[in-house]
Amino acid sequence: MTLWNGSYPFYPGANACFPFDTSRAVIVTVFLSMMVMFIIILPGIRGRGRIFWFLRLVLGLFVGAVVLTVQFTRDWETGWVQANTSYKSFSPVQVNADIGLHIGLAGVNITLRGNPVNQINETINYNEHFPWNFGADYDRSYSEGLDKGLPSPILYVAEKFSTQSPCAVHRQYRVASHYASLSLWLAFCTWLISILLFSMSTLLYGGHMLLLTAALIHFSLLFFFSARNSLKCPIQFGPVSLRTDYGESFWLTLATGLLCLLLGLAIIILNSVQPEKLKLIFSLDKSSEEEVRDKSCLPAEPSCSAQDMLMVSLGELCQVTATHL
Repeated sequence: MTLWNGSYPFYPGANACFPFDTSRAVIVTVFLSMMVMFIIILPGIRGRGRIFWFLRLVLGLFVGAVVLTVQFTRDWETGWVQANTSYKSFSPVQVNADIGLHIGLAGVNITLRGNPVNQINETINYNEHFPWNFGADYDRSYSEGLDKGLPSPILYVAEKFSTQSPCAVHRQYRVASHYASLSLWLAFCTWLISILLFSMSTLLYGGHMLLLTAALIHFSLLFFFSARNSLKCPIQFGPVSLRTDYGESFWLTLATGLLCLLLGLAIIILNSVQPEKLKLIFSLDKSSEEEVRDKSCLPAEPSCSAQDMLMVSLGELCQVTATHL
């Protein structure tokens, strides 16, 4: 039995776990609902157009969902290390734990999970978020973590990204993340414009918009790459160090950008080389276009046969008038 019944006076036992981020779940649910809604009407499409329409639907929704989701993910850069480290300040007690660092466009997530989870009469399972997006104050979040008495490994890692840290990486990551997020929002807008252009059957301009979407996605990767390859302070836990590498969101964004690039180039090349195949892919048959064009011309101007009949009637009327005179 220790003083204060086994707990430390400066840490009143607040084992705060960061709540589950529902942004990704909401976005995925919305896009899956849209896909299900469109799949319901899929049997009403005839012939080979059904397959091409389904492929366009899946690719379009995939690109939009990825560009929107990676804005809120926290695994653009990740790293894990297992170490024996002190658990609380002013205490010699050490625990064996997995320490994870997850960097996203909106801030840093730091994970501490014990091996085993239950040690020193506590459940060691933390996941704390320190934001640096617009309207957020990283240093204030760090100070709140100090007031709550978060474990020393979390505070040690979080301190590396504070504005007062000698590492000086806070500004680089914050500015790079802001520009990367802005590029992705612009890419989402150009994706919406490309969908609108494809629905209006302006395929060439839709392909150009896909190329612009790919360029903006790659610009976001370039911005984050500039911060990722800046000089960093080592995050050391005894003999081992916490090293990070590109995470799932980074590689998923790269794959989506390459997909938009390939689709945009394919549409532009097919439009110049084999436009008929491109129209077949987008279910634009030549016969249907001619029918629509003929129907649209009927009320606007009379046909050639109608004009001939009108001219003949006028000629006969003139001859009859001259005879009577």
